[in-house]
Amino acid sequence: MLDAAIILGYFALIMFVAIRARLTKAVSAEEYFVCGRNLKWYSIAASTIATNLHAGHFLAVIGSAYAFGLAQANFELNAVFGLLMAAFIFVPLYLRAKVVTITQFFEQKFGTTVALSYSALTMFLYGTLYLGGTLFWGGYSLEVLFGDQIQALVGGNPATHICAIIVLLGAFSALYTYFGGLGAVVKTDIIQFILLLGGGLTVAYLALDRVGGFSELQRVAGDKLHLHLPNSHQQLPWLGIVAMNLLNLQYWGCNQVILQRSLAARSLRDAQIGLLAGGFFKFITAGMLVLPGIALVGILGKGNQLEDPDQAYIRIVEILLAPGVKGLVLCGLFASLMSSVDSIFNSISTLWSIDFYKGRIAPDATDAQVVAMGRKSIVVTLMLGIFFGFIFAYIKLANPEFPLDPFFKKTSYFIKNGFVILVAAAVFLYNPPRKLVLGGLLFTIPLTMAVQLIFAETPYLILTSVVILTGFVVVAGPTVIRNGWRIPHPPLVRISCPGAGWLGLLLGALLITTHVVFH
Repeated sequence: MLDAAIILGYFALIMFVAIRARLTKAVSAEEYFVCGRNLKWYSIAASTIATNLHAGHFLAVIGSAYAFGLAQANFELNAVFGLLMAAFIFVPLYLRAKVVTITQFFEQKFGTTVALSYSALTMFLYGTLYLGGTLFWGGYSLEVLFGDQIQALVGGNPATHICAIIVLLGAFSALYTYFGGLGAVVKTDIIQFILLLGGGLTVAYLALDRVGGFSELQRVAGDKLHLHLPNSHQQLPWLGIVAMNLLNLQYWGCNQVILQRSLAARSLRDAQIGLLAGGFFKFITAGMLVLPGIALVGILGKGNQLEDPDQAYIRIVEILLAPGVKGLVLCGLFASLMSSVDSIFNSISTLWSIDFYKGRIAPDATDAQVVAMGRKSIVVTLMLGIFFGFIFAYIKLANPEFPLDPFFKKTSYFIKNGFVILVAAAVFLYNPPRKLVLGGLLFTIPLTMAVQLIFAETPYLILTSVVILTGFVVVAGPTVIRNGWRIPHPPLVRISCPGAGWLGLLLGALLITTHVVFH
């Protein structure tokens, strides 16, 4: 009961902060969607990383680390490459163009059809797979941890419990996003960033301490302390790092959900320092996510290993945490969930309101009408996310041993592969043909499906690299032949201040060093 009281207190705190940030007066669309472009670097750093880390990280990523070891950290560590590209190449272009959505930047480069295709695919991907998946993880974790107490209070079965929690979590975050816009999202994200970092580090410390320290971890699970696995590994071949870095061009370079804070920066310096600070936190989050999973191998010992890797985080919490501490740590789990969900709501409402409603349906709409349309889209997105959350609950309950994290990644790549080609063509090619870019964006969807079916035995990350590089060559080849190899925005790299430049160099050096040390 103490843990439940702490969790309820967390939700009350978040709602209190959100209510204080509520927009009660008439506001402009720019104030509602990008905070009047007045965010400082620390708000950008905290909100960006809080949005990036969702409940799936604490459950699925720790579960994958339990199964595959340190190699799972590649997804976290190599995000540093994407953050460096975003800070010094992509975000300066967006801020110079003064866009509210990244769609507007693509429209300037490639016209309406390409831009709206990107916007529609983004809303579909995040409104279904990501929102539904994040809500599911929240419901699933609560059921696993407190299923007996919920059963005693309200009865029902696990499926009913999970679905009810999905509805409640989605409605809660949608409520304060609806009234407060990006301002409420960022203010609550800062608190949630502190909680998720505190909870994650607590679990990592206790797990290492329980196994006997890092030296003992090396002895009992040394085979799992390698970043690079053989290319025959189905989930995490070392060559898959190429795909991770290519996909990071999309995730950190043209992702409205992640970059909306950077678009709201008060200056390029704030945007760059905020993203770079987030890059340093990626090393911390990599450790706090994978080390508990690896430590659990030693804690359980041979003969007591889990059949379902997705249970790893829950098992760690049950073994290591006393009442009260468990509640505080679980607040970190829910903080990661809420920060992702509210960001998805806010970004989808921005894309719909600016790109489609204001951009195409009602060009003469007032700011009040645009904001009202954004709020209505949050309600629709909530319904869609809940529906897909129910679907994922059915999949997991029918197949408990099925690891959802690889499934989510492979499914999202159907769309994200094309986004990589799109942003690379926009930034690195000179005046590529618009129809060719649209073809590269859309054709990767059936191409990804085909190669995954035909070459099912080949690791999906390697196939992802092949698809992206093939698609980009198809676009780049004719473009270079016709226009030459000219960078469209000299200078390509823009540094706001010497401090940002030195931070970027340090961050890159740390990434390389980590790969060498933990090879």
